[in-house]
Amino acid sequence: MYRTHTCGELTSDHIGKKVVLSGWVRRVRDLGGLIFIDLRDRYGRTQLVVEPGRKETFEIAKSLGMQYVIRVEGKVRRRPEEMINPELSTGEIEVVVEKLDILNRTPLLPFVIEDEINIQEDTRLRWRFLDLRRPKMQRNIIVRHHTLQAVRNFLSSEGFIEIETPFLTKSTPEGARDFLVPSRNFPGKFYALPQSPQLYKQVLMSAGFDRYFQIVRCFRDEDLRQDRQPEFTQIDLEMSFVDMDNVLSLTERMLEYVFDKVLHQKLEIPFPRISYKDALKKYGSDKPDLSIKEEILDFTEIFKGSGFGVLENIIQNKGIVLGVRSPRDFSRKEIDELKDFIVKEGGAGLFWFKVKAETLYGQLAKYIDINKISLEEGTYFVIAGDNKPATYLLAGKLREKVCKSYQDKKFNFLWVIDFPLFEWNEEEKRIEPAHHMFTMPYEDQIHLLEQDPLKVIGKQYDLVLNGVELASGSIRVHKRELQEKIMEIIGLNKQEREKRFGFLLEALEYGAPPHGGIAFGFDRLVAMMLGIGTIRDVIAFPKTTSAQALYEKAPDLVDDEQLKELHIKIIDQDLG
Repeated sequence: MYRTHTCGELTSDHIGKKVVLSGWVRRVRDLGGLIFIDLRDRYGRTQLVVEPGRKETFEIAKSLGMQYVIRVEGKVRRRPEEMINPELSTGEIEVVVEKLDILNRTPLLPFVIEDEINIQEDTRLRWRFLDLRRPKMQRNIIVRHHTLQAVRNFLSSEGFIEIETPFLTKSTPEGARDFLVPSRNFPGKFYALPQSPQLYKQVLMSAGFDRYFQIVRCFRDEDLRQDRQPEFTQIDLEMSFVDMDNVLSLTERMLEYVFDKVLHQKLEIPFPRISYKDALKKYGSDKPDLSIKEEILDFTEIFKGSGFGVLENIIQNKGIVLGVRSPRDFSRKEIDELKDFIVKEGGAGLFWFKVKAETLYGQLAKYIDINKISLEEGTYFVIAGDNKPATYLLAGKLREKVCKSYQDKKFNFLWVIDFPLFEWNEEEKRIEPAHHMFTMPYEDQIHLLEQDPLKVIGKQYDLVLNGVELASGSIRVHKRELQEKIMEIIGLNKQEREKRFGFLLEALEYGAPPHGGIAFGFDRLVAMMLGIGTIRDVIAFPKTTSAQALYEKAPDLVDDEQLKELHIKIIDQDLG
């Protein structure tokens, strides 16, 4: 028997009992007369004591190295009062070792297996199995498991059916590049790994499965950032005979359940909602961070006729003047750094003034009539521009820059709704979907598809948490003729529509019900629940930002014979 208990299980209730433990050696302290061993597994730590009276066991204990795997037999006793550790669940007891076996040895470690380490992330990824032994990493993976379990339990209790969709599917490139898989049986043809199960879940609605969900792997061959991976996990769900309120309400209740079960934290639902248009005006972002309470201020009227030439000229050109307040004072160096930031972001310049004790100070003070406005105390930064949307976006970046230190630490959820259905691609001179082409427009705006498609608002919704897009969804188009019209607007001719999306159009034609859904970035959800800045720390075996797997050394070259079977030939032999 390798163990009767785990290393986090023994308490004062077990005093006097004989036990068997197995685990990894965290630390060995040889105090001359006694040897103390910290034994660890994923459940916790137990202190072992080896006494010199047991000579063979004592000699084995002296030879132990860090991360050796050992098995011990011994008796539980109470620790001396001065050695009790209240921070450990096993802190009241220790195990007096009677027998010790080394199950496996470990060479010199590349880093210490502790939570607080200062090493390059690439080193951690190269030695991922050692990195995953750290308690913090094990906690992350365990919380991920509990979160996944809670999602499944909630959705199952709500009548959802978990249905798996194919990984080897048809390439329908939209946005990111597809990962392609060559077919051995059909030379020259390729499968694609799915970027999402979007089309399949809509087909499932047409098949009559009115409540579907899946915890699914998705694949996107895109340029990576801190919060992106080429393969990632998604909570995907779809419902028939629902409107937007139904989807949003169910999502809120799911998160309420998950946060309660996993973090024992109560969320306040329903979450606030804001339109895309108002989000840009108030926060300068379609992903507003509500942990920052300050909103963007419109100073256009204040500086109209003020005599400050730069701002007046912009106003006369039908531009806009916007301000952002911070409650603190700023040094001259900090203000200069902010000015440089605005210029680098494409702004024309940054101006400022300060309100203190009902008095104005600073660069713009003499151009403002304090008696005509009501402003809180603080430092105000002002930008202006002829391009109103671009100026709002710049003000949003400025807001986050000057107010970041005043964030609250709560979970600030927000629904952003009513996005434009289309946007103009200036580089390619064409209309393209703002999110994706399967979003239903509001019924009273369908006529605008012919007249002015860029004015059409879609039934699209994003869930934002502290400035991070956590989930995105929409009510879908469920009629073939409307779906084909939208495809036509974005430049897909009849032949392309049939070739790429024929199987979806067919499902819509044969009695597809009204339906809608949402998809969560599961890795990101877990990271934010834990307050972690990178999703790589909640994934057991993540890729680097260049999409490499450092531990197993992927991607890699393959044998010529494998390529031959797939009818593939490498043209450039220097690629490796």
